[in-house]
Amino acid sequence: MSHFQSSTLSPFTRCRVVVVGAAGYSGAEIVGILLQHEAVDIVGLFASASRAENIVRFDQLFPRFRGWTDLKVHAANATDILALEPDVVFLATPHEASHDLAPVLCAQGITVFDLSAAFRLRDQSAYPRHYGFSHAHPQWLEKAVYGIAELNRSSISKAQLIAVAGCYPTSVILALRPLVDAGLLENNSIIVDSTSGVSGAGRSPALKSLFCEVSQQAYGVFTHRHQPEMIQETLSDVIFTAHLGPFDRGILSTIHATLRPNISETQVREALCNRYASEPFVKILKAGEWPSVSAVQASNRCDIGLAVDPVRQHLILSSAIDNLIKGAAGQAVQCMNIRFGFAETQGFSAPSVSNAMPMGAHS
Repeated sequence: MSHFQSSTLSPFTRCRVVVVGAAGYSGAEIVGILLQHEAVDIVGLFASASRAENIVRFDQLFPRFRGWTDLKVHAANATDILALEPDVVFLATPHEASHDLAPVLCAQGITVFDLSAAFRLRDQSAYPRHYGFSHAHPQWLEKAVYGIAELNRSSISKAQLIAVAGCYPTSVILALRPLVDAGLLENNSIIVDSTSGVSGAGRSPALKSLFCEVSQQAYGVFTHRHQPEMIQETLSDVIFTAHLGPFDRGILSTIHATLRPNISETQVREALCNRYASEPFVKILKAGEWPSVSAVQASNRCDIGLAVDPVRQHLILSSAIDNLIKGAAGQAVQCMNIRFGFAETQGFSAPSVSNAMPMGAHS
């Protein structure tokens, strides 16, 4: 049973945290951020079923964490997780695994941050079509809060199950949603082209992600499972094409939309700047500046640039995030900070999780 039942804790209260899926890229990034977080104790690390053959030390799986922690990664098991009495569980697990595990944990009063898509879509009938399984927990679909911190902060602060936003959708929704809310866009199709680094495919080996095989190419054309998530959260018709890029991490999204008559670039920029003026992790770039993958690498930041062709009333938005941080682990920890009343930037003091100095072992 979770120790904490309120949504806001004293800054001196510590959270007991478990990470499931710690053997994957996103799970490892969660651990790295939490090791810099002054208000949490990592009490257990677990692998998803696909990597649960052997118990192994976390720093053997990811040698960059040598000296940070001596925790071992165990096979995921609900009984073992509950025995650790966590307040928070992060699920960096496959969709079906999260679908089965999250309700069990929530039933014990634990706050769950799910990085899969198991609870992101509100339409239960969408799961067989887009994710290949039938959803058996409609009550949790109704209760789950979509985890984009900048747009759903109030709801996140009271939620027990947070469905952390997808990586591609984060880059698109942060750029588009303020403009939709302000009524600046024509109600026609929005075109999105996004390129993700190879880490977006996960750590399991695949031919297309081998060093000698990876190449810039489109995939999932008209069928990508993140498209319904974008439509749901931007409240717009979105045509989305994903691309695999020959780099390890990051997402660059280019978004095309038509502005309503007499809407200027100044108004678009003001809408974005006003929405994100006090946000620590969203930066609207100056005119003529454009986001890049390298500029946001290993950060929880989303950079957004824009330009308008006033003759065509055509808007181009460009956004960049690190798919493993703002698109996954960082977003999840940011949501945890909101949920438990911690400073929202806590855990993000270092510019790079990979290069920060060891903070001492957690046991």
